[in-house]
Amino acid sequence: MTLPTPAPAPATSASPSARLGIGLDVGGTKIAGGVVTENGEIVHRLRVSTPPGADADTTVEVLRDLVDRLRDRHPEVAAVGAGAPGMVRWPEGHIEYAPNNAYRGLALRRRLAEATGLPTVVDNDANAAAWAETCFGKGKGRDNVIVLTVGTGIGGGLVLGGALYRGQTGLGGEVGHIIVNPVDGHECGCGAVGCLEAEASGTALRRMGRQAAEREPDGPIATLAAGTELTGEIVHQAARQGDPTAVDLFDRLGTWLGVGIASLVNVFEPELVIIGGGLVQTGDLLLGPARTAYGRYAFARDLRPLPPITTAALGNEAGIVGTAALALAAAHDAGHDAGLERP
Repeated sequence: MTLPTPAPAPATSASPSARLGIGLDVGGTKIAGGVVTENGEIVHRLRVSTPPGADADTTVEVLRDLVDRLRDRHPEVAAVGAGAPGMVRWPEGHIEYAPNNAYRGLALRRRLAEATGLPTVVDNDANAAAWAETCFGKGKGRDNVIVLTVGTGIGGGLVLGGALYRGQTGLGGEVGHIIVNPVDGHECGCGAVGCLEAEASGTALRRMGRQAAEREPDGPIATLAAGTELTGEIVHQAARQGDPTAVDLFDRLGTWLGVGIASLVNVFEPELVIIGGGLVQTGDLLLGPARTAYGRYAFARDLRPLPPITTAALGNEAGIVGTAALALAAAHDAGHDAGLERP
């Protein structure tokens, strides 16, 4: 088959003595890859479009080709890591289910290791992003961090005692699927009712925006969306223009996010909560009510300083950096599959 041509990005120079790993961020529409130093610096990037309807064989071939192209520039790379959305078993790196990809039951770690000959790790993409943010971003120097990514859905990862928490099989840490509103909540894509993702994500914002436009057909949200698909950005635009309905939607969204954060902090008591993802770009429209609700519902709020909430530093690069860091740690540990420590 003919593989898509990668779009190169500028490379930077790395120290000749730096250990290098390849990080792959596997998405439903694009696959990004990069060569990363042990200090979290991306020295070369490539990106390709995910072939529509790609099955397991096509996906592995695209990843192998991307790794080969990166190794052509940096043959000294020591390991490869891949992060993918969905249910990823650890340490097997077996993708049981990916919501935006056609394949199911893909033994990606084994197949990618066979295709490249490199030590390989495969993890959930939100775990990889959380690891990157803890190692090299706002969480650097902290041992207990909660990272949430608030976009179309809500993902995240838990770093506890300096290590990623994955649960018994790697399916733990699904912060977007804690139940915050089981009585009056909405059905989530996972099938449950009242998940944090169903109440506080970009998908929830679009749903509420459509409902608002139907209630107020002459209102700012409906007017801005006329002739186009109603998106979260349209609701954001209306809120920036001072539309009280749109501001109220963000207040509701942020309140549920704050309830979810309070629940997580009550259980894990981290040092820091980091919020990333596309909706963070809305700033205090989302984070203001989130912080208010967090302060209201957090346990023992009057008896201790609550862990602060801050925004993520690494943005779209977190997946590449995190998977490469995990791969380099695994290679350094000579093949051990558990108990990875931070680089």
